[in-house]
Amino acid sequence: MRVRMPGPLGANPYIVSGGVIKKLPDGNRIHHRACPAKTGVSAMSAYAFLTVQEVADLLKIKKTTVYDLIKRGKLPSSRVGKQLRISEQVLAQYVQSSESAPEPRERSLAESAPVRPAGSLILCGQDRALDFITNYMGAQPDCPGVLRSNQGSSNSLLALYQRKVDIATAHLWDQETGEYNYPFVTRLVPGSALVAVRLFGRMQGFYVRKDNPLGIAGWEDLKRGDLRYVNREKGSGTRVLLDSRLKGMGLSAGALRGYEREHYSHLSVASAVACGDGDLGLGCEHGGQQVGDLTFIPLQLEWYDMVFFADVEPTLPYRVILDYITSARFFRELSSLGGYDISQTGKIKRL
Repeated sequence: MRVRMPGPLGANPYIVSGGVIKKLPDGNRIHHRACPAKTGVSAMSAYAFLTVQEVADLLKIKKTTVYDLIKRGKLPSSRVGKQLRISEQVLAQYVQSSESAPEPRERSLAESAPVRPAGSLILCGQDRALDFITNYMGAQPDCPGVLRSNQGSSNSLLALYQRKVDIATAHLWDQETGEYNYPFVTRLVPGSALVAVRLFGRMQGFYVRKDNPLGIAGWEDLKRGDLRYVNREKGSGTRVLLDSRLKGMGLSAGALRGYEREHYSHLSVASAVACGDGDLGLGCEHGGQQVGDLTFIPLQLEWYDMVFFADVEPTLPYRVILDYITSARFFRELSSLGGYDISQTGKIKRL
């Protein structure tokens, strides 16, 4: 498929096939309005927002591949109502970024780094409560828009260190100190003055089938050889918690059936357990509330922090975000979802 993306970056035409981007020879350019009507993409104003299906149609890839790119943080998105949207500007810059790949090697979609649209902030994280922040900022006339990059905690902090995102979030438990996030922040983002802001606490625990027919009670049940585990991806806070607990009990990863099966969200883990694809999986409480036929076994209260570089704290967007996080409105919105601890919300730690 030949695509000319709209906007000022649209002068660069590409062929996108099988998830690999190739630049077209000079002269082989067509306009966005020439896309077949069946794709569902009309001639839109510059930098309009596309649905996941429209992006999949434009790139001739599966819809699930687009979701995977979003979850891996390769394609920043925003939420409109209950649906994810990708701006045409983001997509154009994402496609164009492949041009920097060394020749003759071609660069696949999955290898591309997340793009940073001009005038926007990128917030890294997967918790649904982050939608409150992006929606609030989107309604402020003097502030830049905030896009979401759905990467896990470790990858989020690494992306911040590499200046690929503006704000990271994390829920990383340090086994040696018993603290959340601070030890990891200083290790993964070294040599910089940072600000960590506590957003909320939430309960981590096991998702098991409804009424817990296998009698799963806690961490010690991981020693049983009859249970099939549904895991999270490397770098996620949930995966770090599991690995730390396994180490503390003297268990190797190989002793846990299903350890190698990775899912990229709490919802995906919960759904796999509910469908019988596994017997248990670790996740946050509210992630399981979105799936029926589950029982949640609470195990550990974790703290979810937002992290950014200290030198941007005085600027307008960050002042607005900090004011919002400590507002009664944010507390009400968190309370409306249920399952969040707001006793430390707004606590600031300078690192």
